[in-house]
Amino acid sequence: MADSLMSDAELVRRLCAHPELRSRMESLLLAVEDEAGELKQADAAEMRVIEEMRRTGQVALQAWANRQVDKTSQETRQDAGVWSEGKKNSAGTPPLAT
Repeated sequence: MADSLMSDAELVRRLCAHPELRSRMESLLLAVEDEAGELKQADAAEMRVIEEMRRTGQVALQAWANRQVDKTSQETRQDAGVWSEGKKNSAGTPPLAT
C-alpha cells in the first residue's frame, strides 16, 4: 500500500468511477454513524459492520475482475497477431457455410 494518502478530491473521483463501491462505502459509514439508532448493542454493530465489509469485499473484487478483463481485452486488441472476427470451431478452423 502507498505510504501517502490520496487527496480527498482524488478519493471522491475514484469512488465516482466505481458507483457500486461508492454505495458500499456509504452503507458502511451509515452503519458506523447509526443515525437511525438501530444498533444499540456492540454485537449488533459488529454483525452489521461484518456484513457491510463482506459485501464491500465482493463488490471490490468484482470491480477488480472487471478491470482485469478490460485490460486484457485492450492488450489483446493491440496485439497485431490477433484477429477477433468470425467464429471458429474447436479445431481452430472457420465453420463451414450452411
